[in-house]
Amino acid sequence: MKYLMIRLIAVFLFFSCQNEKGVKNWSDTSSLTTFIAKRNKANTLDFFRALEAENAEQVAALFSNDAKHINPYHSGIFPKGANSKEGIKSYWEPVFPNFDGMTFHIKEIYSMGDGNRVFVKYKGYINLKDNAGVYSNDYYSTFKFNDEGKITEYVEIFNPIVAAKGFGLLDKVK
Repeated sequence: MKYLMIRLIAVFLFFSCQNEKGVKNWSDTSSLTTFIAKRNKANTLDFFRALEAENAEQVAALFSNDAKHINPYHSGIFPKGANSKEGIKSYWEPVFPNFDGMTFHIKEIYSMGDGNRVFVKYKGYINLKDNAGVYSNDYYSTFKFNDEGKITEYVEIFNPIVAAKGFGLLDKVK
């Protein structure tokens, strides 16, 4: 009898958390925020996996149609960023053939606020073509997401002096 009561209570709780269409009712905002935060952190990690796979299509698929990619420390020698999903795809397509692989080591990743923003501290390692060495830099990035979990804004912060030195462009820094 005790087992039957526990099952009945569990079934009642399960169905009371769903609306008439069978969709989970997120009346507990902390559960919703946790869900959003986990989803968006996972989407952030998918972004880095797509970069490592050197797949511009996969990268772009993570962004909303009106997304922005911003490089505030472009220093006049690196791209400022890109606008729109197609613009972001076009930004990354010519990048990948210039390298012999890239890896990103995530040092810290945090969900912020309502879960729709993610902060990442990481180190990038990019193998240069023709055994020309490895370019490495420390990065900080922020990601903003819409309600569907698509990236609406990606800001990439890197040391432009290290980047310019790594690509032989130090004399071009403004």
